[in-house]
Order: sequence, then structure tokens, then C-alpha cells
Amino acid sequence: MIFSKPPVPGLVKTRLTEEHGGNLSEKEAAEFFQCSLLDVTELAMLALDDLDEKNAQERACSAAAPDKTYDLFISTISSDAIAIIAALLAEEAPWPRKLGFIEDKGASFDEHFDSAFSQLFERGYESVVSIGADMPLLPREHIIDAFCWLERLSGLSEEGFAFVQAPCQQSGVSLVGMTRGTPLPAQGVYYNLTGLPALDAYTMKLRGLSVPNAFLSPVSDVDGDADLAHMISCLNAVAEASLYQPDLFLARRVLEWVDRMGLTVMAPPNDEHDPRQYIDIP
Repeated sequence: MIFSKPPVPGLVKTRLTEEHGGNLSEKEAAEFFQCSLLDVTELAMLALDDLDEKNAQERACSAAAPDKTYDLFISTISSDAIAIIAALLAEEAPWPRKLGFIEDKGASFDEHFDSAFSQLFERGYESVVSIGADMPLLPREHIIDAFCWLERLSGLSEEGFAFVQAPCQQSGVSLVGMTRGTPLPAQGVYYNLTGLPALDAYTMKLRGLSVPNAFLSPVSDVDGDADLAHMISCLNAVAEASLYQPDLFLARRVLEWVDRMGLTVMAPPNDEHDPRQYIDIP
């Protein structure tokens, strides 16, 4: 599940805009988010293709192996938002997999997040993994590993409970997954009035429960200018490395947007002298 807003100027990535101290206009910030949403959607589909292939190999090796089905949904804030995102995706067609939509509901981010999970579990899914649309650096292996961990850990609990999370660079979470019935609602996680980061909030909830859980390596999202600069440097590096690492996913739409914008990353000169320069002085 990709948990996302529609890429509308003034609604997404506002911390990147000049009005909030950033360097982009509202239109430019929305363009970035649109490119990222499309790239993350493609990434998720490729990851589910990999999971389908993995299941086919399991079934070829053992007749007792279960037949698994993986589906992709985008969860967003309204029927109007669904129409906007669906139209953008249609412009990029064809896509390698079918895509579903759900309208999450609630009075806060926490309630919207729980609503999205609940709707998918009500449809009969056993596990749900949620990612954000603003993570063009997300490795597709994270999605694969998240489902594998949920399956493995659910066997350790009599009730089949399991939870997996990956942090972002600011003590939030970039990926959250759980099995049906796992007692870890998002209430007090994102809509937190005491300043507790989401990663710590989930960790504290886990301490009070016997829920088998897994931790995946951090994945950067893009909220502020420093995040944007980090993303640009990493995407440029991925573009070079992908020539030799064909399994790397390159968020090409985001990188094309960066090139169109003429964005480059600059660092202040380092005037501090490393004391090691004196080691070899006689």
C-alpha cells in the first residue's frame, strides 16, 4: 500500500517551498512529488513481481507451498484525490500490474493510517506493507523483505501477529507492515502532541506487547532542502552504479525532474585541517 496525497500544489511537500523556507515554488514541489509517486508505484510493482516469482519457485519445489497473491493499492484522502492520481497514472500507462485505490478516512493522520490498514484487512488480506510516495531511494528489497519477515514472524505467535518497520532519517518511519489483527494501531504515533517521534512511539508500543517484530535499515524520505540535496546526490550515484548493478532501481522520473530544474548539490569548502597531515613530518 502506497499511502499518499494527490500531487496538488500547496498540498504536498510544503516544507520544500519558499513560503516555508525552502527553494521551490508550490508548483515545483508538487511536480517533484508527482514524479516520486510514479517512480515509487513502479518500484512497488517490480517488488511484487519479484515476490510472485519467489512464490512460483516455492510452489515448484513443494506441492505444499501456499499460493500467494500480492496486490498494490494507493490509499489517499478522498474520491477526488483518487481521480487525480488515477488520471496521472493513466497518462503513464501501460503499467506492469493492476492497481487498486482506497479512500482512507479519519480526523487525523493516525486515523487515516489505521483506516487504510483496516480496509485492506477487511478485504481478506493477511499482511499489509505500507510505504510513502516520497521515497525515490527506497530499495525494492525492503518491500520483499518486509513480507518475508511478516510471514516468518507470524509463525512465532499463536495469534499470527507480526510487525515490521523501517525508519526514515529523522526518527520517523518509512515502511510499516503488519499481519491482520496485530494490536498496533497508529493512535498516538503520528498525531503525537508530546513530540515523541513515530519510530519511538511504535517501539514503546512493542515493549508492552508480545508481538514478534523486525527492523529494516533506514530509508530517506524527502521533506526539507537537506533531504532533497541528499536524494539528488544519491540518485546521481545510483545512475552511475546501475550500469554495473542491473538490479538497482533508478527513480528516472525524479532524476529527469532534477535535470530539468538544473538542481545541483553544493557543500561549503572545508577549511578545517586534518591533524593527520602532521603524522609524517620529521
